[in-house]
Amino acid sequence: MAPLTNDIYERIVSAKLYIDGNFDQNINLEAISQQAYISRFHFHRLFSRVYRITPHQYLTQKRLDMAKELLAKEGISITEVCNCVGFESLGSFSTLFKKESGYAPQLYRNLAYLKKRLGKEQPKKFIPHCFIDTYKFDK
Repeated sequence: MAPLTNDIYERIVSAKLYIDGNFDQNINLEAISQQAYISRFHFHRLFSRVYRITPHQYLTQKRLDMAKELLAKEGISITEVCNCVGFESLGSFSTLFKKESGYAPQLYRNLAYLKKRLGKEQPKKFIPHCFIDTYKFDK
């Protein structure tokens, strides 16, 4: 396997930054590879080599990570979360979210709310025990 030149590496990183900035849009491999000025097949191989995941896997993970952040916020529906992160179908979003996180979006949201509430009510439970032992907090 030939080493990557700095120019090629910078183009792959540029395409990744394009994904980061446009994950909520309807982007595909063709659009992403155009950012790197590389054919989509060659780009796919190079991106996978650099990041150890495919561009599609990276895009999907980026969308799911943002969905987790949005689900933890109040005032935004699950359908809005789905649309805000670039999924076109609520059903496919919910199925993929559950497959990747282990929780349906609504259950994930409920757990995030519960964790936030418990953090306010019982903050010591959310401080690592080793930290408490080191500094011996008093009530």
